[in-house]
Amino acid sequence: MFLESNSSSSAEVVGLEHIDSLYSYALVLTRNRTDAEDLVQETYVRALKAMVRLKAESNVKSWLFTILRNIWLNQLRHRRIAPQLVEMDLDGSTDGISVEVSHNPHAIYVGAMECNLVREAIQRLPPAFREVILLREYEELSYQEIATILECPIGTVMSRLARARSKLRILLRAADLRARSKGDR
Repeated sequence: MFLESNSSSSAEVVGLEHIDSLYSYALVLTRNRTDAEDLVQETYVRALKAMVRLKAESNVKSWLFTILRNIWLNQLRHRRIAPQLVEMDLDGSTDGISVEVSHNPHAIYVGAMECNLVREAIQRLPPAFREVILLREYEELSYQEIATILECPIGTVMSRLARARSKLRILLRAADLRARSKGDR
């Protein structure tokens, strides 16, 4: 359920644990922090209105992602604009980078560089590929959940993901070659 039925406060929301994931997804779709925040807020507003139709066995995360994506698609239709690229890490921090416990400054630097290369490569993917990579690799949704969110067959999800990974490998190899050629100078 979306609201805790046995909770002491009926306003305690289940599904709120997905707000960061929804925001990340909204940021990829909108490429604008304010628009992403508005999109997430509208998602929860609509979810609260529709929660009576949500079955107990429903996947809340997938349901929320579907609502968010449908709102975004409706906004695109209304504005008649195409999706744009997004900066996934606007502040350039190294948050979320795994490094060895040794706190080796070189390892931290290399980890940050690799993370930035991957983010830049993902940003260069076409929107459909970028979206499926985000949902699978970052949000760890199943193929079926992604198919439900994107409203397409599971085979299409698998095909897009394979092509997205292939394009990502090509982009990362090219970035690696450029980096090596700069180092040889």
